[in-house]
This record gives sequence, C-alpha cells and structure tokens, in this order.
Amino acid sequence: MSQSDRWTGVLLAVSGLLMMVAIVLVFGVSPDPVNLQTPVERFSQRIFYFHVPAWWAGFLAFLVAAGAGVLYLINGHERWDVIGLSSVEIGITFTTMGLITGSIWAKSTWNTWWTWDPRLTTAAIGWLMYVGYLMLRGAIDNPERRARFAAVFALIAFLSVPLNFMAIRWWRTIHPVVIGSGSADAQGGFALGPTIRMIFFFCLFTFTVLYFALMSLRLRTEWLARRVEHLKQQLIFR
Repeated sequence: MSQSDRWTGVLLAVSGLLMMVAIVLVFGVSPDPVNLQTPVERFSQRIFYFHVPAWWAGFLAFLVAAGAGVLYLINGHERWDVIGLSSVEIGITFTTMGLITGSIWAKSTWNTWWTWDPRLTTAAIGWLMYVGYLMLRGAIDNPERRARFAAVFALIAFLSVPLNFMAIRWWRTIHPVVIGSGSADAQGGFALGPTIRMIFFFCLFTFTVLYFALMSLRLRTEWLARRVEHLKQQLIFR
C-alpha cells in the first residue's frame, strides 16, 4: 500500500469517527432552541448542524476548484485539471445535500418545500452553474481544450459563491443569518448559545475533514481513470 493510500484511509477513518460523534452531539447533547415554538420546529432545527456545514464544504470545494483553474491557466499542468474536476464533483455533492436538507427544514419551519427567496434562488443558480461545468466537460473531446474551458468556467461559476453568501445580508429574507450580524432581520433567525455554538463548529470541522477525505479518494480514482484511458489510447493508436 502506497503512502497516499494510507493517507486516504486515515482521512476516511477519521471523518467517519467524527461524523459518528457529530450525530451523537446533535441528537443527544444539543439543546432545543428556546425561540422556536412547536416541537416539530425545535427538532427539525437540528438539520441546521448538517445543512450549514454541507454548504460550507461545498463552497470550500468550489474555492479549491477556482484556485486550481487559475493555476491550470498559468502553467497548463494536468494535475490542476484533475484537482479542479474532483473538487467540483465533491462540491456538487455537498451543495446537493445542502439543497435537500434546506428544503426539508423549510417544510417544517415555513410550511413549504421551496420558495423563491433570494438565498434559495442564488443557491439553485450556483448549483446549476456547476452542473453546467460537468456538462461542458462532457461536450469537449480534446483534453487540453476541455481543461482550459473548464478552468475558465470554474472561475466564472465561483462568482455565485460570494453572491450566495451575501444574498441574505443584502436583502431582507425569510432565510436566517446564522453567521455574522443581521440575524434579527431574518425571519426564523436564532442566536447560538454556547453548547449549540460548540456543536455547530464541531460539525463544520467534521465536514471539512470529510471534504479532504473524499478529495483524496476522488483524486486517486481520477488519476487511475486517466491512466487507463492513456493506456487504451496507446493500444489503439500504436
């Protein structure tokens, strides 16, 4: 077993352990928010511990992809294309989780699965842009051209991340502002008590470790896939 394989295994094991601890903390230790009225609202609020970290991990993944895009445009090395693709795929996974958990939370809190709130709308647009990134890659056969176009697209798509984050600060919205000032202006906003804050940041840390674990695994599989494709091309055109 190579060093990278061992590192991947350690990250996966650690992220799995952290996730189990997070689940125990969320459902066994976390207190109910005092400003929510019904038992359903108080229980569904626990989605928050997974909903916000999922978006954080998705935004981190898209940041890495944008950075990899810049570096690919500078030196054209294939490893940056591999990193960008892998990170976008993982980012889409996390943001899909964020959209689904947000919809479940909205049903119990606002009595609707979806509303065209500025934050929800910008989140959907950002998600679609990164799905478009994958579609773009699938539509271009030339590897170098595909990587170059993907790098540019990753930079453009990343503009949706700060827009998404700032949407609930620029416009009054039903979506609460959890981090930063302005919570009182958002319907359903809530203050973070000491225990809630501790568990929240533990979940953020857990999802960050999970991102790096998945990234390590995805990079390995992508390099193997490209090596197989390269060998196929050699056999066909030799």
